[in-house]
Amino acid sequence: EIMTSGPYNVWVERNGRTERTDVKFDDEAHLRRILDRIVSRIGRRIDESSPKVDARLADGSRVHAIIAPLAVDGTALTIRKFSEDRFTIQDLVSFGTLSPASAHFLQRAVEARLSILVAGGTGSGKTTTLNMLSQFFPKHERIVTIEDLAELRLDHEHWIRLEGRPPNIEGKGEITLSTLVKESLRMRPDRVVVGEIRDGNAAMDMLQAMNTGHEGSMGTVHANSPRDCFTRIDGMVAIAGMKIDQKAVFAQIASAVDLIVFQARMRDGTRAVTHVSEITGMEGSIISMQDVFVRPANAGGVATPLEPAGLIPTCYQKILDADLSLDRRVFLTGNEVGSGGRWR
Repeated sequence: EIMTSGPYNVWVERNGRTERTDVKFDDEAHLRRILDRIVSRIGRRIDESSPKVDARLADGSRVHAIIAPLAVDGTALTIRKFSEDRFTIQDLVSFGTLSPASAHFLQRAVEARLSILVAGGTGSGKTTTLNMLSQFFPKHERIVTIEDLAELRLDHEHWIRLEGRPPNIEGKGEITLSTLVKESLRMRPDRVVVGEIRDGNAAMDMLQAMNTGHEGSMGTVHANSPRDCFTRIDGMVAIAGMKIDQKAVFAQIASAVDLIVFQARMRDGTRAVTHVSEITGMEGSIISMQDVFVRPANAGGVATPLEPAGLIPTCYQKILDADLSLDRRVFLTGNEVGSGGRWR
């Protein structure tokens, strides 16, 4: 992450922490010239009539900028660069993001076509986790990804990337995620992956897709806890003006989604999955769920090991029904991986 707060204040993120650099631009005009060169290469512009831009660069980096009069103290430029190397599930285990047992369970969950939501705050690593999970899609499946700005990098042969389009300077020509989700269902996808569910229409379209033969689909959503995902989606539906009551929205979620993988950014800068939770159905007007793996709270804000909650999830039978093997011991506390460094 590269960030500016005006021409003389440049910050970068290293090892999960932001730090100020010695780099300075000559003045505001110098910074604006650099910004104009960046956005002109992708056919965009930024000026007083359109003082903000959010776009994807040719190398996959994401750029966001706001200029005066919206940015009072000078141009606020943010460039998010992505690693050239795709992280594998073994990488996330070695980083401590996942435990070996939870990693093996998630691999089997993807292979068994369980629908998964990856949730968390901004910068918590949701896209990285979603990319990692996509590595377990069978090679013959047709995958359609839908994003506002294309950030997902799947290692898959049969992959279609769809990217939304913002309105032009006249406020016309916008292509929303909801529109792309509807179009994707006409492409005969085996799975639909929504990079980030941002509005109620897209959320409902995605849930209906999961409920109509596209099991194994995935998406990410901003949330402060696994259960907060439900109120976040319900809030997006209400803001979109859709006249659907909360119980109906919750029923759609409970029917469509099998697992929630919740990720957080710790105080020391590390990213860690803190909950792998299973949605088990509805109890009245409440969505019932249970933790499959959980990371105990740490007062110091440092990641503690992700541990089994000690319960056999109901989705375990779905994994077995898909002719996949999964040792029940992965769900029991006090167990380590089997021989060879992984569960059999």
